[in-house]
Amino acid sequence: MAAQVEIEDQESVTNLDNGEIINPISDNAPNFSGDATILLREATFEHNLLKNCFLSGMGSFATETTIVTVRKILTQRLITTKAKFAVFKLFTEAMTRKNNGYANIRYGWYSGSKEEIDRVITYGFSNREIKKVENDVGSHGVGIHLVHHRYSLAAALVGEGDEEGIKNILLCRVILGKPEQIVTGSKQSYPSSNQFDSGVDNLENPRKYVIWSCNMNSYILPTYIVSFKSHLLRGLIGRARSPCVSFSVLMSILSKSLDATRMNLILTSYDDFRKRKLRREQLVRKIREVVGDNLLFKILKNQRR
Repeated sequence: MAAQVEIEDQESVTNLDNGEIINPISDNAPNFSGDATILLREATFEHNLLKNCFLSGMGSFATETTIVTVRKILTQRLITTKAKFAVFKLFTEAMTRKNNGYANIRYGWYSGSKEEIDRVITYGFSNREIKKVENDVGSHGVGIHLVHHRYSLAAALVGEGDEEGIKNILLCRVILGKPEQIVTGSKQSYPSSNQFDSGVDNLENPRKYVIWSCNMNSYILPTYIVSFKSHLLRGLIGRARSPCVSFSVLMSILSKSLDATRMNLILTSYDDFRKRKLRREQLVRKIREVVGDNLLFKILKNQRR
């Protein structure tokens, strides 16, 4: 919990040391293109801060999760990263003036494939990332969705792993300004008025942040990449050719544990998935919402025995 408070209240963890390159690099460690990132040495303050923040948000899955590497995105190494940092700083100052001295900067996780994260670091966010949620009935508006840093499991569940089962997620600094609540399934794609700057799923206890496309490369600054492995998560949402628990088996197990109402909700989503009306990550999100993390953890753990 201490790590959570530190990272939330820290003005900028990007102002800490530049880290140390790990040498040699493990053969299966993700290798991101360009010179915009460096690997942080294990056991340093910055590495431990990110590790603890990520694992503390994984709940019951933390003990089955291994951190492979933590990379820091350097804001002063390349012309492009310097420009992105300058833009973020400029909009932070503008938001501070607009909202009476409070820019409301938070940290949020963004999940995606290695290729997607690589692209975001190099070029920024694009309509390609926006399209991920356009047809998602569980989304809160059409924009870039990030997860509150205390709930990393929500981001980890929908991430796409590589052949080795390694997944990567970005920790970003996010300018929220004055957010408005966006209901589930909303197709809103910009602020409802000049009074608001971003969206959240809940004003009192937000877990999801929504940055509209018009502000996605001004209000979001990628800062770290956490690469991790989890056999349990890979079993639930890994590639279809090597799952630990297939969706069909999971449906059978859940039918013995859930009431008819909740089971029908899942079966409807599963049917949409098989008809290719729903993406894998959308199905996983629905299962997680209906079933709950604790029961999923028990099921996956029992299947590994």
